Amino acid sequence: MKKIIVRLLIALVVVVVLAVLAVSLFLDGAIKRGVETFGPRLTKVDIKLQSVHLSLLSGSGTVKSLVVGNPEGYKTPSAIKVGTANLALKPGSLLSDKIIIKSIYVQGPEITYETDLRHNNLSKILANVQETPSDGQPAPAKPQEPAQPTAAKPSKKLEVDEFIITGGIIHVNVNTLAGQVAAVQVPDISLPDIHLKDLGTGPEGITSAELLKLVLAEIEKSVSQVAAPAVADIGKGAVYLGKSAGNLTSNPVDTVTKGLGGFLKKK
Repeated sequence: MKKIIVRLLIALVVVVVLAVLAVSLFLDGAIKRGVETFGPRLTKVDIKLQSVHLSLLSGSGTVKSLVVGNPEGYKTPSAIKVGTANLALKPGSLLSDKIIIKSIYVQGPEITYETDLRHNNLSKILANVQETPSDGQPAPAKPQEPAQPTAAKPSKKLEVDEFIITGGIIHVNVNTLAGQVAAVQVPDISLPDIHLKDLGTGPEGITSAELLKLVLAEIEKSVSQVAAPAVADIGKGAVYLGKSAGNLTSNPVDTVTKGLGGFLKKK
């Protein structure tokens, strides 16, 4: 009799483990599909995610290889690359109307700041997100335009107690002289740590679109501030060289790069 009970208990444990694994795999796939489908509708750029793993028992999760593309007209392959990000949430909140995320920790992201001395890629992505209503749904089509299919409205609200970005690197790429010459790359710059707290702690929480707006706004602000001095020096060099662009006969790319190098050496 004892053997039968032991076998039943073992079988029950196996069934429970398999059920948890099945739910986890389904949830991981759903999160990945959501990021790659819902994200581009907000940012108007491609977003790719290699994998997501979330433990329903511990509430810990890992996101691997997140790549945010660039808006049309920009030349660099991506705007943001994240190798690994870790998160911790309250597992029980997955069944409620508001998911409570204790922390999101992003280590060592690579940010590419591409500018033509007037506009930049990060500001464009942020503007795209800000144009989207807070519920994350595209604006209604105009009467003369056919209605476009939209994604299902996200039903879950979020609370994020801590959102930390640390160890980031900024790649600065400046397209000078209205595209007449090759882009100039500035030595990499360290991204100041970003620490956001108590996002969506009210009863209503925040939507994923609102969270994205807050995080992107902080990234764009920090990147613009630290990249501004180098970009300003390049701008001065571009203006000076632009006045004599007609004299760049043999190799304009080398000439402009050497000229701008003089400004960069001052840093």
